[in-house]
Amino acid sequence: MVNQIIQIFLYLDQYLGGIIKAYGIFVYFLLFFVIFLETGFVIIPFLPGDSLLFVAGTFAATGALNLYVLLILFSLAAIIGDSVNYFVGNYFGVKVFSKFINKKYMDKTKDFYHQYGAKTIVISRFVPIIRSMAPFVAGMGKMDYKKFLVYNVVGGIAWVAVFVFGGYFFGTIPIIKNHLTISIIIIVILSTIPAVIEFFKFKKMN
Repeated sequence: MVNQIIQIFLYLDQYLGGIIKAYGIFVYFLLFFVIFLETGFVIIPFLPGDSLLFVAGTFAATGALNLYVLLILFSLAAIIGDSVNYFVGNYFGVKVFSKFINKKYMDKTKDFYHQYGAKTIVISRFVPIIRSMAPFVAGMGKMDYKKFLVYNVVGGIAWVAVFVFGGYFFGTIPIIKNHLTISIIIIVILSTIPAVIEFFKFKKMN
């Protein structure tokens, strides 16, 4: 039973159709919870994020889910999740991980966020795994929270909009529907190009 629940959480995007039929409106709470966990806790970045948003948008196109409710709930989950992740890193990160992280690395992390923090918070939204790490490291690096919050909101809404609308407008097209994983990978790769450019700029300066 426990293994089945874990399986559903990890591959919620694949089980979503059946869950909607079985639980109706309560599926919105589950979707909110999964995105909140995926963005809010650095130790569980493996939950479905991009794919879940895209598939949810696809179901919204068929009328099974409400598009506007999804946009609002997902955006709130992403923004609140990143804020929680930031404060965990801010209050507990250094104490918990100081023994395992080189001081020189920590100093470079702080410098990186002081110079590119705003861009990092927005761009990292589109990079799986890094999405869960960025706010935590920003908190550890003592990035100003007001500045973090502004770009957290911008990044969260942009991320949700890109994938939900992507699923809404393109998810029902047969070739994309039949090659969903490849389609999402292509979207992720395209969206990470700015992050790669910024990374090499940073490496060149250091």
